[in-house]
Amino acid sequence: MLAYVFWHRPAAGVHVEEYERSLVRFHHSLAQNPPAGFASSSTLRAAELPWLGAGGADSPVGYEDWYLVENWTAIGVLESAAVSRGHAGAHDAAARAMGAGAGAVYRLLEGALPLEEAIRAVWVSRPAGSGEPQLADLLEDGSSPQRSALFQRSLVLGPAPELCLLSSDRAPTSETGVAASRLPGDWRALSAAREPLLG
Repeated sequence: MLAYVFWHRPAAGVHVEEYERSLVRFHHSLAQNPPAGFASSSTLRAAELPWLGAGGADSPVGYEDWYLVENWTAIGVLESAAVSRGHAGAHDAAARAMGAGAGAVYRLLEGALPLEEAIRAVWVSRPAGSGEPQLADLLEDGSSPQRSALFQRSLVLGPAPELCLLSSDRAPTSETGVAASRLPGDWRALSAAREPLLG
């Protein structure tokens, strides 16, 4: 399973409510008429996206879109379908309202958390050669793989972190998930709560 992840902010002068409506409309369009190989998607409000750059007074909040697909071929199908008949109107409305954007492709390493339950993302950077990460290395004792999913960056389209642990836990890293005490000293983690826009 692969995930195309896209971070973005509305353009200057675009109202947040209008922007969010356009995002929801596009994701609903994909859910109603899914392209081949498409599994699910989610759009979330995310206050902390340091690799996207600081937002201005008009767009202090960032957004994070996840598109889960079966394989690399499905990413190409999604790209074509998004701007084709059936989705083009919703896609173009969102694209016209967008300002800054960055993205990356991640592959699922392990875990089974549905996107709609992922209310916290923990972005992890580690030095090269530190070994293949495992979910057990990043989770507190007692956490369930059903409530988490670990992704590793496969294709870089921007300055995104290497690893992402999605979690259904609301608590910050000091209480659950990737606790600083569990990570090797040269690993770094940023934990950020996210608010799903899709109901």
